[in-house]
Amino acid sequence: MERHATRLWGLPKTTLAVIAWPPTSRDKFFFRWHYWWQAHYIDNLVDAATRRPTKSHLAAIRRHVRAMKIRNFGKLTRNNYYDDKAWLALALQRAQKLDKIGHFRGYDALVQNIFDGVDSLTGVLPWRTNETFYNVPTNGPAAILAAREGKVELAEQLVDWTFEHLINEQGLVMDGVRMRMHGPEIVSAIHPYCQGVMLGACTELALAQRRQAGVKPGEVSEVGMKHITRVHGLIKAINNHMTTSAGSIDWPTSGGDGGLFNGILARYLALVATSLPPAGRHSDESRRIARQLVFTTAETVWRYRLEVDGLPVFSSKWADDAVMPQSGGLVGATIAGAVSSSDIAERDLSVQLSGWMLMEAAAATAAADKNKRST
Repeated sequence: MERHATRLWGLPKTTLAVIAWPPTSRDKFFFRWHYWWQAHYIDNLVDAATRRPTKSHLAAIRRHVRAMKIRNFGKLTRNNYYDDKAWLALALQRAQKLDKIGHFRGYDALVQNIFDGVDSLTGVLPWRTNETFYNVPTNGPAAILAAREGKVELAEQLVDWTFEHLINEQGLVMDGVRMRMHGPEIVSAIHPYCQGVMLGACTELALAQRRQAGVKPGEVSEVGMKHITRVHGLIKAINNHMTTSAGSIDWPTSGGDGGLFNGILARYLALVATSLPPAGRHSDESRRIARQLVFTTAETVWRYRLEVDGLPVFSSKWADDAVMPQSGGLVGATIAGAVSSSDIAERDLSVQLSGWMLMEAAAATAAADKNKRST
């Protein structure tokens, strides 16, 4: 990802990631910069720093956060999209747990801004302000954030709403609900993003409930069982309906915003593999499946990568060869609040972040396996 990273407007102690490589002249100046892609860049930097807590990794996190504040003109809350803000809050929350990072100014206001956005009528967050579309890509990361912040009731409220309204006949999580004059209209699209964030939300909620009840790590308990059981069902559905014949994840998402979707699923499959609380053989089986999906997918994506100057170029199609990005052609445009794919999807930062996210997920899962064997 080093090829995407550069100073913001030449300012010292800043790094932001250009949204496409090779970049256009406009993108070199960060006329477009995609807030939520940058949030995932920080989250990936946290993964790298967790794996290898070097000074350079910690400095990279600080530079990126500083650049985001500057490019967003000071306030991290200056964004109408609650999903964007939830992703940044999750990244900052994780970063703050690293040694020598400290507490980011503006983090508390960002979290409060997100939680204040919960709609009093539906009990969940809209996709953006003044919007009547309530979706999983917003409420999933918000539920993870709430669980990690100890807002257990809110986290459960968001998760319960999803499972009550947005599970299809295959057991997969649908996109959202659009409120129309004639009543609610289900948006039934299936995205790996939605499966990932609900795996994460249910796992984190179960862990939070167990902490709140004083249940020790590794102890079998009825506390959190509702959400652990939901993970079991969702893992089974993902394995049955979203994998290739070789047992890897390769849901068609192309580039643009969709470039991040498979990576998000991989991140939270790794969380299930490493952190799902015990609940007999069903939890053992869910952890095993999640672990195998992460490893098999990572091996596949690594095999199909290209290399430029010793650095990987990941494929947008995880079970096919990567295409070499080229200058020229269209770079993804923002249409109705979503970023479309570039002509060559591998050119998009989102696609490369997703591949990096997958590799970090595999590394974290392997590290957990090693720790388990040594204890």
